Amino acid sequence: MNLEEYFARTGYKGSTEKQDLETLTDIFQHHIRAVPFENLSIHCGEKITLELEHVYNKIVRRKRGGWCMENNQLLGWVLKGLGYDTSFLGAYVFNPQQNAYATLMTHLVVKVVIDGKAYIVDGGFGVSYQMWQPMELVSGKDQPQAPGVFRFTEKNGVWYLEKMRRKQYIPNQSFSNSDLLEKKECRKVYMFSLEPRTVEDFRFQCTYLQTSPDSLFTKKSICTLQTTEGFRALIGWTLTETTYNYKENMDLVEFVTLEDEEVEKTLKEKFNITLERKLVPINVKGSYTI
Repeated sequence: MNLEEYFARTGYKGSTEKQDLETLTDIFQHHIRAVPFENLSIHCGEKITLELEHVYNKIVRRKRGGWCMENNQLLGWVLKGLGYDTSFLGAYVFNPQQNAYATLMTHLVVKVVIDGKAYIVDGGFGVSYQMWQPMELVSGKDQPQAPGVFRFTEKNGVWYLEKMRRKQYIPNQSFSNSDLLEKKECRKVYMFSLEPRTVEDFRFQCTYLQTSPDSLFTKKSICTLQTTEGFRALIGWTLTETTYNYKENMDLVEFVTLEDEEVEKTLKEKFNITLERKLVPINVKGSYTI
């Protein structure tokens, strides 16, 4: 494992000399635009493991993506290797159907401290809830980014992330009531504490999420990648392409339904993913919005 090979994977050619916010942001943006958030292993007969070397081989050498425990673990390793002050935190994801936060800590994020200021770096959420820049860990401050306005709020040592989105223009009206579309303009994303975590804290969750019939990830095959203008997502057979700020305070969300034989080609052309095993797409209705 080496940093040069990782940077070749993400296309980053900038400086690695300074451990500053500008360098961190540049490295982070290259990651989220090159490495998809995806759970395709579950739906093509592969097992997701958390060993760093396995994660590195999957993402860097096999040019795949991964979910939060893979993406953010790799990002944490890269940033630590460059000399950044990093640690892992654990988050509880909000479930809009239940209007409650999960009781299981399933989301791994990276905390980075630069010149005494703490930032959250999360390259493993995907779709419109994917931050494009490290977020300053301050309570009650709106942090506008291309995807929308993010905000942390702290109460009694617990931090809450929420996101305000723009209006949406959906040209294909047959998808205007799709359950993949978020109806609320302000959406809770996850909550977390500042207690440092290790990858070991996520072993059970990693197994549960890829095997339980109650898991979102066994119900949906998901592949999503950030672009310079927005993001793409393939959920089951449904391909969406979102362009942020297509018009003032409006995002363009385009939908198309793929045939079985188009899925593999689309993964290659839109997400730069070539699977070694046959994917079985799935999209059971559930609490997942783009």
